[in-house]
Amino acid sequence: MSLKRNILFLAILVCGCRFAAADTVQLKDKAAITGNILSEKSDSVAVDVGYTVLVVPRNAITKVDKAKQMLSPSTTVAPLLNGAQFYSLGPVNAPNREVSQLVKTIGEAVVQVRTPGGLGSGFFINEDGYLITNFHVIEGETEISVEVYHQNKGQLDRVTYKQVKIIAINKFHDLALLHIEDKNAPKFKYVSLGTSDVLNVGDSVFAIGSPLGLERTVTQGIISTKTRQLEGQLYLQTSAQINPGNSGGPLFNLAGEVVGVTNMKITFGEGLGFAIPVELVRNFLDHRDAFAYSTDNPNNPYHYLVPPSRTNQKPEEK
Repeated sequence: MSLKRNILFLAILVCGCRFAAADTVQLKDKAAITGNILSEKSDSVAVDVGYTVLVVPRNAITKVDKAKQMLSPSTTVAPLLNGAQFYSLGPVNAPNREVSQLVKTIGEAVVQVRTPGGLGSGFFINEDGYLITNFHVIEGETEISVEVYHQNKGQLDRVTYKQVKIIAINKFHDLALLHIEDKNAPKFKYVSLGTSDVLNVGDSVFAIGSPLGLERTVTQGIISTKTRQLEGQLYLQTSAQINPGNSGGPLFNLAGEVVGVTNMKITFGEGLGFAIPVELVRNFLDHRDAFAYSTDNPNNPYHYLVPPSRTNQKPEEK
């Protein structure tokens, strides 16, 4: 199948899908692709259509329509059962600040995730103890603890929480949602989610995590590229140093918003770290019921509904 026909087929396939505040790429032959535009280059446009990312050549495009998104700090994205907001988005055009100031403000929201097999990092997305980390940090583990650094009279007190439940997993995007369920757990400091769409190559970013177990390590760098493709997935590439133990930690912009989740590096080079774009995190959280963790099949990244059984149906009257 030619590239043009392949794009047309996929465009028709996704036209029946509905996206909230979706972008639209109008193609020649009156077809269209609806999804989230991840990047625009002089020769191509990358579009996330939900189940894959399409890289569409410019010569196949007639028009690009971007959806208008009004973001505010109080935007409610995915409610909890009690009606509270599940995670918050950063304000539009938030001012940049010094990294040293931001670390003091948001550093308490970054945690260590420990298992018998190793450790990683994570970060709270709300005050009720829900946090994001990488799937590979907790893969195959049943004993998970989270170490939190609480501010107490100008100092940091490390507290370990051992009642940690896996809420949802997506091994394809290497994401996991955990929840601290210890009794008498306090309200936790949390961070806001930003967007990687407005990032430019060369923009400054910084990471907080526990590389090699060195907790609360801060590394700073720039966005090297926004569309590094590895094993069929698009990643943010950054020069901020990423090492084992950083996995699952946040990558921040200079407004203090999470723009990615650090998850890997090239081991035989320096300054070659990678992060999962925050748009995938938001999609994971918005559809967390579809990725609900099940002890019956703990490695399954999707949660399927049980089909109706004929045995449960009443026989038709004759």
